[in-house]
Amino acid sequence: MGEIYTTLIFVFVLFALLGSSVWIGLALMGVAWFGMELFTTRPAGDAMITTIGTGASSWTLTALPLFIWMGEILYRTRLSQDMFRGLAPWMRWLPGGLLHTNIAGCTIFAAVSGSSAATLTTVGKMSIPQLRKRGYPEYMIVGTLAGAATLGLMIPPSLTLIVYGVSINESITKLFMAGIFPGLLLASLFMAYIMGWHFFAKHQRPEPEPAMRFGEMLSESRFLIPVLMLVTVVIGSMYLGLATATEAAAVGVLGALTLALFQGSLGWATFCDSLMGATRTSAMIALIRMGASFLSLAMGFTGLPRALAAWIDQMNLSPLVLIIALTLFYVVLGMFLDGISSVVLTMAIVEPMIRQAGIDVIWFGIFIVVVVEMAQVTPPIGFNLFVLQSMTRHEISYIAKTAIPMVGLMLLMVVILVAWPELATWLPNNLRSGPSGG
Repeated sequence: MGEIYTTLIFVFVLFALLGSSVWIGLALMGVAWFGMELFTTRPAGDAMITTIGTGASSWTLTALPLFIWMGEILYRTRLSQDMFRGLAPWMRWLPGGLLHTNIAGCTIFAAVSGSSAATLTTVGKMSIPQLRKRGYPEYMIVGTLAGAATLGLMIPPSLTLIVYGVSINESITKLFMAGIFPGLLLASLFMAYIMGWHFFAKHQRPEPEPAMRFGEMLSESRFLIPVLMLVTVVIGSMYLGLATATEAAAVGVLGALTLALFQGSLGWATFCDSLMGATRTSAMIALIRMGASFLSLAMGFTGLPRALAAWIDQMNLSPLVLIIALTLFYVVLGMFLDGISSVVLTMAIVEPMIRQAGIDVIWFGIFIVVVVEMAQVTPPIGFNLFVLQSMTRHEISYIAKTAIPMVGLMLLMVVILVAWPELATWLPNNLRSGPSGG
């Protein structure tokens, strides 16, 4: 019973700090300090100095700010607007029409961003005015965008997968490979939902788009070429074994800068804004990572992860029951923390459990991303809800209601992953993972 009391003390201190509006990274450090002083004999100060330095200086973690910067460059230049212009002619003939640009746009931008918020902001700015002008129902515009933006967490390069891989010391490239098929399947489920709306809510359909000749469609498609080239180079270099995730991120930044420069939308102000935006986001994640590293060390010294893993083992839970319990756990946790914070906060305890149960850590990385995707669109702290509120001026409750069908599809995705784990494991097991070093 001792480990249960220790866990409750850790959780109480953590939520006390978070509830008093302390930054998440500092709250994690505070919990770790408290645990070291209360439950161990090692000086907390020395341990903290050593740990927080190494926690944010991993070479693998270098890919994180680079991918963030690449997304910032695309968001602040005309490349994102061109992407919508190139997509629209091909989406208009599908059942549901231009609503599919929300899904397709988020899928493509997720492949060069890695951030859910950046994906939502970029695609939302270009699609919301156009869809409103054409008479699409507001709840479909907002709901599909809220759900599709979470693909930024799944489709590589994913910031959440990078943080997960660093936390458990697993290949980032393998995790990126594992996210491809589940990400595309989830995007297909979202598109199927739009098609279902098209057939079952016929009275809400807007006027059909005017006909466009095939030659005009091809002509408009040229605006997609720059972004698709960037996706191909960044993702292809990793999957062909030509570059690590960090090297591919550096190539992506250079590619995005080059494209924006040739396009004429990269000025000095845009360059500085993109750099500062990436710096702010990266610094926030680094602080959370530092706190999580110190907390992991503190928990290791208390023996809490080992004790909890042994406790789970004694309960003889099947892997399926454990997955169900962890799904409920992360859904609840995601109501109060963002995805990256949920991952780094829990890995010290959860990793021994899943290894003890024989669950594939690559598969579990994709599972955890799907579950924390729900956290982005569930109140009270669903980050995508706040971003959408600032863009649409709707109440949080309204936006959350429009996203309920998308959350249901994410739960369906969890069921599919459990039923067919090869969906996540086949690609990393059958392709080279590239050079060592993440």
